[in-house]
Amino acid sequence: MNAEAKVASADLTVMAGATPARAARPLPRDLPGILCGRYQIERLLGVGGMGAVYRARDLLREQFGEPQPWVALKTLSEDFAEYPDASALLYSEFALTARLSHRNLVRFYSFEVDPACQRAFITMELLKGNTLDHVLHQYPSGLPWAEAQRLAVSLLEALRYAHDQGVLHGDLKPSNLMLGDDDIRLFDFGLGQAREGFLKGLPRLARSRFAAWTPRYAAPELLDGATLNAAADVYAVACVIYELCSGQHPFRRQSAKQAQAMELPLTAPADLPRALWPALRAALEFDPAKRSSLPDLLRAFRAQRPSASLLTRLLRRTA
Repeated sequence: MNAEAKVASADLTVMAGATPARAARPLPRDLPGILCGRYQIERLLGVGGMGAVYRARDLLREQFGEPQPWVALKTLSEDFAEYPDASALLYSEFALTARLSHRNLVRFYSFEVDPACQRAFITMELLKGNTLDHVLHQYPSGLPWAEAQRLAVSLLEALRYAHDQGVLHGDLKPSNLMLGDDDIRLFDFGLGQAREGFLKGLPRLARSRFAAWTPRYAAPELLDGATLNAAADVYAVACVIYELCSGQHPFRRQSAKQAQAMELPLTAPADLPRALWPALRAALEFDPAKRSSLPDLLRAFRAQRPSASLLTRLLRRTA
């Protein structure tokens, strides 16, 4: 199998709420086959509520001998591309994430606007592996505890690093996490923002206009109209970790507001060590004032010593 075939068989990059595009689709009518005279779009990888991600060949890198010149190229959908601040929304994601460098975060390369069609887009590394939601379909009772613990620590470390750099994610969920290369990677900061509120020089984008939050993972205060904050990211990552450990959403896939109204009980995952449940339970508090902090949650999971990785075997079984 040649290098291109290997990449094509393994890559999978999807957007918030997206589903992988399994069958070839024609490009949107306003999206040319080559952007900026450099990026040749090969196929659609995934679609979401606000945009799409394509596999593209970087012709410049290929010209200079790069053996794997492929990138993921993210652009807003035709409907959202017509918004006056659509390009600013995409640039905001790039500006937030371009300053981040962590082994468990996707790497962003560039923000560009094609001069002919005026479509803005982001280029980033082409992730390889399976999204966590796909893996969990194969493990309805959750991953083995040793692996769940190790991945939870990696995820919490990546999120703490982003927070320390002043960046909030805003849309943590299994479909925004990639398992591959023996670790987990967090991507899609499309709903993120700077911890201080807004980046200088950019318009104050009202993400509520775009029906932003994913209800099952959004903290209740976000659903009530509050601005994104670190505590909301903690709630979302706690939901993801609960699924890692149990295979199930902590509130039966209900939103926090619905779970409150239904008074749904919250029980500890069967394989979770008893000493960890108070920290995870506190991270799932509906009241942000009672919610545990990210450092506290990370400290609790780090206290459980990791064992040898099982991820390679898990990925083989879900391929």
